Order: sequence, then C-alpha cells, then structure tokens
Amino acid sequence: MKEIFTVCARDCYDSCSMIFKVNDNGNIISVKGDPHHPITRGFLCPRGAKDVERLTKNRVDSPLVSGVNVDWNKALDITATKLRQTIEKHGSESVLLLNYSGNMGLISSVFAQRVWNAIGAVRTDGGLCSNSGHRGLELHYGDSHGILPEELSAIDLFVFWGFNAKVSAPHLWALAVETRKERGSKIVVIDPRIGKTAKKADLIIQPRPGTDIALAYGLIYLLIQRGFSDQTFIDRWTTGYALLEEEARRWKPERVEAVSGVNSALLKILSEIYGNRRPSATMIGIGLQKNDFGADQVRAVSLIPAVLGMHRGFFYSLGNSFFIDMDFISGQSLTEKKPGIVEQVALADYVSKGDFKFIYIYGMNPALTVPNQDLFRQGLSRDDVFVVVHDTHFSKTTDFADVVLPAPSFLEKEDLVVPWGHNYIRYSYPVVPPLTQCRSEAQVMQELALRLDLKENWLFQEPKEVLSEALSGALEWGDWNTLLSGTAIKLKTRPRDFYPTPSGKIEFSSSTALEMGIEGLPQYLPLRCDEGKKARVGKLHISEKEFILLNSATSKYTSTQFQEIFGPIPTIVEINPEDADILQIKDADKLKLYNSLGHITAEARITCSVPSGVLWMPRQSESEGGEPQNSLTSSVPQEIGKGPRFNSTRVKVKKLKSIKNTKV
Repeated sequence: MKEIFTVCARDCYDSCSMIFKVNDNGNIISVKGDPHHPITRGFLCPRGAKDVERLTKNRVDSPLVSGVNVDWNKALDITATKLRQTIEKHGSESVLLLNYSGNMGLISSVFAQRVWNAIGAVRTDGGLCSNSGHRGLELHYGDSHGILPEELSAIDLFVFWGFNAKVSAPHLWALAVETRKERGSKIVVIDPRIGKTAKKADLIIQPRPGTDIALAYGLIYLLIQRGFSDQTFIDRWTTGYALLEEEARRWKPERVEAVSGVNSALLKILSEIYGNRRPSATMIGIGLQKNDFGADQVRAVSLIPAVLGMHRGFFYSLGNSFFIDMDFISGQSLTEKKPGIVEQVALADYVSKGDFKFIYIYGMNPALTVPNQDLFRQGLSRDDVFVVVHDTHFSKTTDFADVVLPAPSFLEKEDLVVPWGHNYIRYSYPVVPPLTQCRSEAQVMQELALRLDLKENWLFQEPKEVLSEALSGALEWGDWNTLLSGTAIKLKTRPRDFYPTPSGKIEFSSSTALEMGIEGLPQYLPLRCDEGKKARVGKLHISEKEFILLNSATSKYTSTQFQEIFGPIPTIVEINPEDADILQIKDADKLKLYNSLGHITAEARITCSVPSGVLWMPRQSESEGGEPQNSLTSSVPQEIGKGPRFNSTRVKVKKLKSIKNTKV
C-alpha cells in the first residue's frame, strides 16, 4: 500500500491537492483531499470524489478512424497526411487548433501546442470563459490580480458578487464561512438568482440581470455621501476620482431602484455594511462578465474597494498573475510564425463558413460549449472539413470527428497544474498506469512533428526540461527539483499596490480605455430585452414577453464532464411564480424556449429564486431531442475582451406538456 499525491487538473478555482491510496497491484483503494493544503484543506467536491469511477466509464479505448478501430500508427499517419495535404493546398491559415481547459496541466494543455505553433496554425483568443473580466480589470488596475485566498482569514466582510461560490468554488466558500465563524464577519451575496450561496448569506441583494453597473454606482454614491470614502488613499493611489464622483452623483438610490429593482433602503444597508466593515473582499464571479456589458460590470464593481481605500480589494482570478513563461512552454516565442487568432466566442461563424479545412481538438468539447451551436455543428459537419479529436472520454464533439485519439486522464500521467484560484502548486505523478491505449497530448504532438518532418529541435524537448526553464524565477522559494520531490510551493505574485497602468496608479477613469475609443468609466446600458405584451391565445398559452435566460454551474459537473457518472445535465428551467401564472405553467410542465438562433425544451421548475422576467438553467444541458442549450446563445463577442453573452440570452417561452420531474 502506498500514498500518491496529485492535483485535480479540472477547470476550477480550487485545484485540489488529492491523496490516493493504491495497493500493491496498482489498484486505487481510496481518495481524499490533502488535509495539509492551506486552501483545499482535506475535502473534495462530488466530482473529485468520483474521479476514480470515471476512469473506467465512457473512455475512448483505442484510436478510431470514421468510427472504426485502428492502431495508433494508422491513425497518426492518416492525421499527418491529411494535415500536410491541407497545408499544401490551403496554407497553414486553414488549420485550426481548438484547445481549452479540459485539463489545466502545463504539459497536457500548453506544451502540446508546440507543433501547432511550429506550423502556424490558427488558434482562438480563449475568450469563452473569463477574458472580458480580465480586460475590464486591466483598464483600471493594469492587470487583474487581487486578493489571495490565504488572506481571507483577516476579512470582515465578504461580498460574493455574481459568484455562487458554494457550488463553483467550495473551498473558497469554506474559507469565508470559517472566517465568519471565527471573526464574526458578514457575508453578502449579490446575484439575480438566489442560489446555494445566497441561501447561506447574511444579506441577499437581487438585482435585475445586467444592472450591476447601476447598483455599483449607487453604492459608490452612498459611500461618498456618508463619508466612507478614503480621501487620503484616493489622493495618493488613484487618478480620475472627480469623474467617478460626478458619475456616481447621477445614481441616487431612487434611480438605482428603478433600474435594478434593488430597494433603496436595502442599498443603504449595503453601503453601511461596506463602509463599517473593513477590510472587505469583493469576490467577483466569472458569471458577472458573461453578458452584453460584462466587462463594464466587472470594471464598475472593482472600483468599490478603491473608493474605500483598499489596494485591489477584489478577487476575480489569479490566472494572469504569475511569472511562468507560457509562450516558451507553448513554443510561441520560439518561432517567427505568428498564428492567426480568431474569437473563441465567434467560432460558429468561422467554422460554418468553411474558413478551416482541418480542425484539431483537445481539452475541449466545443460541440456543446461554444455559442450558436446549430451553426457551429453545421460547420463541423461540412464535407470539406477534417476533424480530429484527442480526448479521454467520448463526447458530443467526438460524434463529429473523422479521427478520435484516446488520451490519458490526469490520474494516468504526470503534469504540473497551475491554479487560477490560488497560488500553490505541486507536481503530479501518475496514480495508476494507463487503462486504455491512450497516448499523452505531448507524445502525440511530437509524433505528429516527426511525421510532418519538422526539424525544430524545440519540438522534441523533454517536457520537464521545458517546465524547469519556464518556472525559473516564478517560485516563491525552492526550485524545479523541489517540485519534483513532491513538495507544494507557492508561486510568486505581484504586490497588491503594484499598478502597471500608464499613470502607475488605479485609474478610476481609464486612460487606456480612452485610447481604445471606449469610455474611461464603465457605462450602464440596458440589456436589449423588449418585454412586449403578454397575451393568451386559445388553448395554448403564449407570451410575447422576452425573458433573460441565465445559466450557471452545478456541483456535479465541470463544464460538460461527469455526465457518465451523474447522468445527463438536467434540462430544467426555473421560472418565477408570477410568470408561471401568466403562462398557466405548473411544475414539471414541458416548455419550449426559443429565439431566432434555435430552441430547446426543458422541464419547468416554479421558484422565487429567480425574479419575474428571468429564467435559469444548469449550464450546457441538452434537451430530449439533443438540442443544446447553447443553440440559443449569441456568437457575437463583447466589445471589451471578446467574451460571451451567455447571461444576456433572450428567449420566448411556449408551454408544451408535462414531463417527469428531474432533480438537479
């Protein structure tokens, strides 16, 4: 019996340190969280607890070509031949690499990009998840780093703004709850939907979707009026305060209430809590920036701590905060070829037009996750497009593949996972030998390079050598050999009073934004949702009213992963009782949600968790007929950061018939 330490490689705030017990035959006996990890501290989410079971379910066991099992040599030969022919006929600009965060390991995700950078393949901007929020923060702070999770134990107020942390970041949530217990801290949740986090909060603020900028300005107005702003800090560390104050004066509580639906008395209570409880941590959720004006929402909310005199008193993501040379790992800095970049959110538009003749996919399930699915799937189905998918499990995307290659799970290979929710790293060693005919992303990358007769020596470097060099100067202490010994080490982060803006200060009015031709201050604009009129026609009750459809994560799924364990992502839709009454909808009724892009059917769940005019669904579900939720979502990127507009999706609702209830 032995214990093996590894790190969960999933796209998650927490990046849990895990301990597996393995017997002498190499079988896993048990798994638990590492109790000594300062952030994840010994417990696992439902997904981490089930990773052992997922090892043997729905796996891609061997290479497939047109659905037929073949050996690795044939699969790679066919892939390389088709890739070479595509480049010769159409150029490298016709080759698209689609990879994302299905595995967060540096070897699996980043190092494996080297062959694609060597040939100059097109790649995406990675804007599907958090880019708009990062770009918004950078406009005012120079970069997007903020509070470190280990600092949360000294916080007197947690404001989870658009952040259902109990579900999506359970270990950060646990730190906040523990701090509340030990210090008497308060927890406030600001979210249009009352989710699991809100139900455990001391105060819930429920604004209408897309009105957070108005709410933030109204809060800033009250903080200034009540003398809570820190003028000494503002004079020393900021620019543009007079412009911020002028804008805030336009947002008196009565106007904020009219726009956001937040009662003015409740807003005043929030200002008192914010003003009297310092230090505070404004925990900005990734979902806050997934709407039409998401970047501006994050911009506005992030300015509140600065008014109160706090250096970067927010938490968003630490993913861009470290000193790791990612361009070296990916090979981008080693070649003179500059790949074309396309917006990830707009993939449906590019792929459907046939811009790409060869698409290679790993670490991503785009046939469910990208917007405007009907159009995207039409593109994948084109006769002139050759699709290769390298993955651990069968997915909706493998259904569209000409070649499917089996990959090892994170439990079957070594890697180094870099978190985006904290700054502790530990080298991961394999827990079990490969259970399928899988080959790693790095191995396949190098085998393709050989078949393409590429001569660059850096394509064939050992991954560990590359990581050792890339992490030089990135660690707080120790070195690469310390990591290989299994020791957990902290990554260096920049000081919270470091502001790489043109002025070297927090810029309430961003000079960079003005140079880009956008407003220096965040601007509130209403979501383009025409409620129309409500009507009842014949026996089938129809509303001409448009609803805002929100979606967010649930505890059993990481993106589309774990459906082989927990079953399909439930296709349920939450609707307010007032709206249900107008449409004569009852629990478990079957509803059709539709707009100009597509439709999906879902089971009604009547609840006060969502306000009137708002619907909510678990992220990335499919209806009985296989229609994906993202058939409803726009592929037009945001202006700032090119992020998605998922939580600005407008739909109409049509009642169909009752179906059996499903639990989330």
